[in-house]
Amino acid sequence: MSSPLERLLACLLCLPGLAAAAQIELLVQTSPLAGFQYHAGRALWPLMRVGDALSLVREPDNPYDPKAIRVEWRGAMIGFVPRLDNLDLARLMDGGLRPAARIVHLQASRDPWRRVLFEVYLDPEPATIPASPKDQPSLQPPSPTP
Repeated sequence: MSSPLERLLACLLCLPGLAAAAQIELLVQTSPLAGFQYHAGRALWPLMRVGDALSLVREPDNPYDPKAIRVEWRGAMIGFVPRLDNLDLARLMDGGLRPAARIVHLQASRDPWRRVLFEVYLDPEPATIPASPKDQPSLQPPSPTP
């Protein structure tokens, strides 16, 4: 059984021209950064800016959470997608989609859960959203007409 998010993505991927649209981003989720205080986030905090790109890295062998997704800023680990928010995202990544992420809010706070808010989205790049098979060019040469 698929989740509502997976069903929505399946419907959107079937729409003609969606993969070619250059202005569309599909927001998947907005989450606080988990574990900020345990990783490089504290040291990198002064350098981080709203809008900065983040990398999401699946960690299926993580001993604490098989659905874990590591969050990196400029190649440095700064935390994780929260456990309560990672199930659907892990399924998408395990299915071959490569979502993008960016910082949407930074707050100087004693509470590490309030320091970094990020959003995860899918953009229309072919590497992120596979095009429909009917949109793919045929690899077979046209058959000769008699």
